[in-house]
Amino acid sequence: MPVARGTKAQSTKQPRASKAPSVTENVPPQKDEGCQAKRSPSSPQGGPKKRSAFGDITNAHKNQAVTGKKEGVKAPTNKATRAPTAPTVAKNNEINLKKSLKKTPPAEVPVEHEKDSVPEEPVQVPVVEDIDKEQLGDPYANAEYAKEIFDYMREREDKFLLPDYMEKQPDISRDMRAILVDWMVEVQENFELNHETLYLAVKLVDHYLVEVASMRDKLQLIGSTAVLIASKFEERCPPCVDDFLYICDDAYKREELIAMETSILRTLNFDINIPIPYRFLRRFAKCARASMETLTLARFLCEMTLQEYDYVRERPSKLAASSLLLALIMKNLGGWTPTLEYYSGYCAQDLHPLVKRLNFLLTYQPCDKLKAVRTKYSHRVFFEVAKMTPMDMMKLEEKLKS
Repeated sequence: MPVARGTKAQSTKQPRASKAPSVTENVPPQKDEGCQAKRSPSSPQGGPKKRSAFGDITNAHKNQAVTGKKEGVKAPTNKATRAPTAPTVAKNNEINLKKSLKKTPPAEVPVEHEKDSVPEEPVQVPVVEDIDKEQLGDPYANAEYAKEIFDYMREREDKFLLPDYMEKQPDISRDMRAILVDWMVEVQENFELNHETLYLAVKLVDHYLVEVASMRDKLQLIGSTAVLIASKFEERCPPCVDDFLYICDDAYKREELIAMETSILRTLNFDINIPIPYRFLRRFAKCARASMETLTLARFLCEMTLQEYDYVRERPSKLAASSLLLALIMKNLGGWTPTLEYYSGYCAQDLHPLVKRLNFLLTYQPCDKLKAVRTKYSHRVFFEVAKMTPMDMMKLEEKLKS
């Protein structure tokens, strides 16, 4: 029945899910990832702490006194067409998986040599599991479009590849960046923010420093503002401006923080939907049917790279895949399966060099003063994965070759 003009029809749309589906559906409730990213003030690290990130290398206090839409497939205009049911979609997914695998066509045998030819063995097709079929009945999981979403994120990686920008910075060094990221990890812990917020904030800092030469006394302002922007993008209830002024130990004024937020957004053309390793890591862990403990170990390896400038130019998806592969080897859970190769787009040989670098980073941490990540993952909430013994390089080499 048509609705009278001037009246609003009652909405029948379901609320949208704000988060991607979890990759550990088979994990007991007490080990849910939600508790991984949160820390109450009664935890061993204590409640929120305010401090200046740089201490003696910044003069912020002194200066304070002086002064894409991806194109979707068009739906048919016939209103009478019904949406496919979950079993139909599952069957179609299996058909598409089989079609997408590259099969070696049998060699053609000439007619005159058919009698003398030896029958060929059947080609062994790798078994690829449809990891999304179990969630087809969940309207909030978007299982029908999950692979397309991550394929789109892989395409966007090309747009956000970072160059070697540190040589263009006149007053900022790699060590200063590492100190800043170490402080940002503490901010994520103190405010109980999601891990996606931390990864996105670090990306915002790097992309901003590519375009703008900054002084060291403004570096903490850039970092805190990046966390503010990432919180607005990722969090349901982001911290307010006063919280960031407090966490910076009142080193900056409100006007400076708001001005820096405007500068970062304009410099990046408001395109802040940057692919981050953490999203790919959760997706790949789902492909591997990894437990929460294995996923946490991979998260620890991946988060260790945030402080290291040498990993800035690595692709987020490749970094996530390498972290998971090293975690699987450390836990003796096998290697890179055909399912992981299909959904990640990387074969095991593509990841070997980066896996070795990650194990070297885990074994020889460059700076003992930057302990925020190790301290965070040494807690029992994170299964104390930071206390695990690194792989011997010779044994790791043997594992990768086998």
